[in-house]
Amino acid sequence: MRLIRHALIFGVCAFSGLIAWGQTYPSQPIKLIMPFAPGTGAEVALRVLAERLGTALKQPVVIENRPGAGSTLGSDLVAKATPDGYTLAATFNSSIAPGPLMYSKIPYDPLKDFHHIALAGVYPQYVIVKSDHPAKSMRELLAIIKANPGTVNYASAGVGTSGFLAGELLKQTLGLNMTHIPYKGPSPAIADLLGGRLDMVLTASASELVKAGKVRVLAVTSEKRMPSYPDVPTLDELAPGVQAVSWLGISAPVNTPRAITTRLEKELLAILNTPEMQARLSDPVVGMSPMVLGSDKFVEFIQNEIRIWTPVIKAGNIRVD
Repeated sequence: MRLIRHALIFGVCAFSGLIAWGQTYPSQPIKLIMPFAPGTGAEVALRVLAERLGTALKQPVVIENRPGAGSTLGSDLVAKATPDGYTLAATFNSSIAPGPLMYSKIPYDPLKDFHHIALAGVYPQYVIVKSDHPAKSMRELLAIIKANPGTVNYASAGVGTSGFLAGELLKQTLGLNMTHIPYKGPSPAIADLLGGRLDMVLTASASELVKAGKVRVLAVTSEKRMPSYPDVPTLDELAPGVQAVSWLGISAPVNTPRAITTRLEKELLAILNTPEMQARLSDPVVGMSPMVLGSDKFVEFIQNEIRIWTPVIKAGNIRVD
């Protein structure tokens, strides 16, 4: 009886401690690790979200850029951080799924070493061609590729990016023979497209070029058509199953107290589901398609990304290291 009494007392004390921890959290600024260099479209979205989260928590949420190793460096820093809720990660497809599938080895487990708190949204890729390209639609472009095997090229922001994976999936699905040319980011690829050295580019950045009349958008890689381009078909409409998006979520080190992750999830979902926030994220400057998921659904989303991309990456023998 004495042992049972002691166990009950210990359990009550531990539970009370967790509640108290959740009630007093946060008592200091929170670091939000961004695994890319400053200046990306994703950082624009992240700064808006960090500002709103800081207001809700009554403590600053400070973004700290830790780029390197294809975004795995900053993610590893969070995976190994003290699980106290004061170091969070901006997590992406490149650092969690499907990115790690393209490495022979990474220093963390994308599922086991994190508590994935919330998904904010996805970034589709756009198939763009120069405005004077003979193809006026994606269907016409596919006909040109099929009629000229091996002569049509396409560019992405690099091997392993969503644009590259979308092109690889399109090739495998339709049996296309076209040449991928990787670039170090979207800007040099778009410059070569405008210079007439490329046939098409898959990129998340297109709005300003479309407004200027320099490029034409032929397709989008999202599940549904984008409100900003309602007449542009998805690749899935022409090649069922061809979808590829970048995504942005917020995660914490595994073993972060449940009271803290629950509080963070509650605040993030409340912020992300406001019409104002959805409008900000949907702005063409940010380029995000809001897709708000809580922790459990976010984990399911990651598992689904792994399931979809594992056979594609294996079939293409894709490696980034």
